[in-house]
Amino acid sequence: MRLSVVVPAYREAGRLGETVATLRSALASVHDEGGVEIVVVDDGSDDGTAAAGRAAGADVVVEFPVNRGKGAAVRAGMRIASGAVVAFTDADLSYPPHQILGLLEEVEQGADAAVGDRRHPDSVAVTDASWLRRTGSRAVAAVCRFLRLGRGRDTQCGLKAFSREAASELLDASVMDRFAFDVELLFLADRLGMRVRDVSVEVVNSRVSSVRVASDGWKLVLDMFRIRTRAMLGRYPHGDP
Repeated sequence: MRLSVVVPAYREAGRLGETVATLRSALASVHDEGGVEIVVVDDGSDDGTAAAGRAAGADVVVEFPVNRGKGAAVRAGMRIASGAVVAFTDADLSYPPHQILGLLEEVEQGADAAVGDRRHPDSVAVTDASWLRRTGSRAVAAVCRFLRLGRGRDTQCGLKAFSREAASELLDASVMDRFAFDVELLFLADRLGMRVRDVSVEVVNSRVSSVRVASDGWKLVLDMFRIRTRAMLGRYPHGDP
């Protein structure tokens, strides 16, 4: 399989059918030249999200009995995915999925990972994020800099792709189950000297989301401190600090 796309989903029964169909259409050229696999991970939803994924024709549907967090969902999906390149994106498709083609190209040309960067000079916001989301993103970036977690990447952009080999190495080392998973993943990629490409994105900021910016933001910050503590205690693979 050339490409697997993992879609973590929580209470997304109402739009998952459209999500899967849009992914199929946007990635039709890859389907014709190597194959595309769509992996939906239902993160303990109570609204029939898993059934909606199956009805929509997802190739693989993983169903958690309880909510475990985005990180746990993406990790489970990436582990079961069979693609030579493994990408993940949000179920609301805030990042129109034709952009996965650009990430796929970067990885196939030799990058270990390609990640969306909303701050890239060529990135475009089709709809503006709310004031609270913008403030939250700046706060996360500030904490990342303070804790020296990576190289200033846009960790919370929900569009990333990895080579199969890089994904396996990163998943073996990662432990964060919730939103700090993205921070940890890129921290480990930089720590292990992986070739990471920052890619411009087009983003459509959804007004409907399962993310609670204030409460989830505090949990994210606490987990970022846990990442730094684990690194100081030598609980991650050796590499740059």
